[in-house]
Amino acid sequence: MTTTEYILAIDQSTSGTKALLVNTTGTITHKRAVSHKQYYPQLGWVEHDPIEIYENVKRVLLEVVESASISLSELSVLAITNQRETIVVWDKETGVPVYNAIVWQCRRTADLCKELKLLGYENAIKSKTGLKLDPYFSASKVKWIMDTIPGVRERANEGKLILGTIDSWLIWKLTGGKVHATDYTNASRTLLYNIHTLEWDAELLEIFRIPAPMLPKVRSSNDEFGVLADADLPFTGLPISGVIGDSQGALFGQKCFEKGMAKATYGTGTSVLMHTGELVRAENGLVTSIAWGINGEISYALEGIIHSTGDTIRWLKENLELINDVNEVESLARSISDNQGIYFVPAFVGLGAPYWNSYARAAIMGISTNTGKAHFVRAALESIAYQVKDAIELMKSESNINMKELRVDGGATANSFLMQFQSDMLATNVVVSNVAELSSMGSVYLAGLGVGIWDSIDEISKLNLENKLYQPTMSDEVRKEYYRGWKQTVQSVLMK
Repeated sequence: MTTTEYILAIDQSTSGTKALLVNTTGTITHKRAVSHKQYYPQLGWVEHDPIEIYENVKRVLLEVVESASISLSELSVLAITNQRETIVVWDKETGVPVYNAIVWQCRRTADLCKELKLLGYENAIKSKTGLKLDPYFSASKVKWIMDTIPGVRERANEGKLILGTIDSWLIWKLTGGKVHATDYTNASRTLLYNIHTLEWDAELLEIFRIPAPMLPKVRSSNDEFGVLADADLPFTGLPISGVIGDSQGALFGQKCFEKGMAKATYGTGTSVLMHTGELVRAENGLVTSIAWGINGEISYALEGIIHSTGDTIRWLKENLELINDVNEVESLARSISDNQGIYFVPAFVGLGAPYWNSYARAAIMGISTNTGKAHFVRAALESIAYQVKDAIELMKSESNINMKELRVDGGATANSFLMQFQSDMLATNVVVSNVAELSSMGSVYLAGLGVGIWDSIDEISKLNLENKLYQPTMSDEVRKEYYRGWKQTVQSVLMK
């Protein structure tokens, strides 16, 4: 272990940006956060302002270092974890984006993906990338920008534009435009990266009509990605390492280092990941992704992607105004003894795994004159657990790997009603780490490996061992009845 004391980490998520300071025991000592504006230009469209995001990154980095009252010499490395699939295209000379960042949730390219399926490209895309041909992923978003924004395709063909996921955008800005790079995990979410050959795929680039020179260099998560060079920040020269997409970051942060270990990250949406080690071809709604690359060695994972989980609670608060604060949700859910046959399918932007229906829309079924606010809230919470169960049941059947427990993280893990219901639905233990910010911790651990703060994964495994355990208590009969009602409700939504 080196004598340096702190890892500085950026967590750039869908809703905002955090900066953290973590010491060599793996303890988060300081944290700052700021939200950014969500843009919804049309129904199903979601955008962010990349400039606002970068300015927020600089703001929270400054704030967290100042709050700690440490010397700059005590900073050893800067780690980055980020919302995946969200894409930015920008001018490589001026650094000005040609359009807002198009967010992973955005469904504007549903018809484009449908057209590409009709042209017969789906099998080739899936076999090379492990992913579905779906608006969720980056490539169709890039094609939309290239086809729609005046002059963009011409400038791209002239070599004036580059693109990347949010990690690439931040690395480019932080290094003063000197480094255009990404890591294996983010690259594997674009629909442009061949997860077998580990390279940007010429056939995929041709399908989406994207010039190869626009793409970043792909590196291992624990590589050094350059050094910080923005003069607005006082810690220039700080190396950047530990770059990983947020869901894979949480898998690493949860220390799911062995085959069959799984985690769920409850955020705006929810990513359920199982570490498979070797590549397992996904079918029936799952996707295969790179779990991480360390020193050029690749591990793979199966993933179930759920579009709307935490976003559902936000909708109850901001759109329906049923609650004033998210802390009310648990007490309302507990105020009724069961769901009384009310189910909520939160298909605000379509349904992800295992259904992958871009056209499905949200619905609440089973409403009667006895239905009140508590029923809506409980149904929303239960929908999160049902969707996670959908994904995990499919993972177990397709991988032939048994999962003995589910490790969970994200804001919703503070809701004990949801965690107990999740354990009941899965009929397995749910383990909530006492360490917050697991996505950030994954990037921190990788950055620490990159600069030698920790020597091995075994050393990391011994850090932060405290957790809270939820064990199933529901009878099989009740569990099956609840889940049967959910599946029936989903089918009614899909049939519309």
